[in-house]
Amino acid sequence: MVTRKTSLPPASLFALHADICKTLAHPKRLQILHALRSGERSVTQLRARMKISRANLSQHLAILRTRNVVVPRRQGANVYYSVSSPKIIRACGLMREVLDEQLQRGSRMMRSWRRG
Repeated sequence: MVTRKTSLPPASLFALHADICKTLAHPKRLQILHALRSGERSVTQLRARMKISRANLSQHLAILRTRNVVVPRRQGANVYYSVSSPKIIRACGLMREVLDEQLQRGSRMMRSWRRG
């Protein structure tokens, strides 16, 4: 195993990280990942859960697929999607926890400001 002497990753790694963040920076894509957190779903199941058009869902799945965030599996006429790595679900969960903490902190600040 090779270890780096610098504490910062190379600029190209930051660019790839930014690309993944851009890929996840859409509410519908996050909703797709949320729907897939417990396992594989068919396109039909995703459409029913998200209540969006097939074309719109296909566009978002294509973006996620291109960045290897989700992987497809074809079975007959059906296509099923799953998340490519459980780490993606964990990362989204961590970001959601941070958001929850920020919202709670903001709510407490607003309550104390109103009382003040």
